[in-house]
Amino acid sequence: MKTRTILIVASIALALCLHAPAWSADVSQGKCVSYDDANKTVIIEEYDVNISKENPHGKPTGKQVTFSLASALMGGAPKPGDMLRIAYEEKGGKKEAVRLMNITRTDIMKK
Repeated sequence: MKTRTILIVASIALALCLHAPAWSADVSQGKCVSYDDANKTVIIEEYDVNISKENPHGKPTGKQVTFSLASALMGGAPKPGDMLRIAYEEKGGKKEAVRLMNITRTDIMKK
């Protein structure tokens, strides 16, 4: 009986671990174009992931994306020109930020 219980608990734990990647959020990075505190939205110009010495945050793609910050964890308000990294989930065709990180002010690669 004890072995059976252990196997059931282990099977449930394994099933939860295999589904964990489905719970993760998507990530977007780019330069802040505008921030609207009243509507809790931010618009960024997305950057690609081709990081180099000349482009430490990637290159701009020219695509502007709007994120809702209604339920996002974030520090201070972003300012236009700040580099932002946003973890988000897409719900009903809208991108809802889970966390906003201002990497301009917290960039560990700065010297």
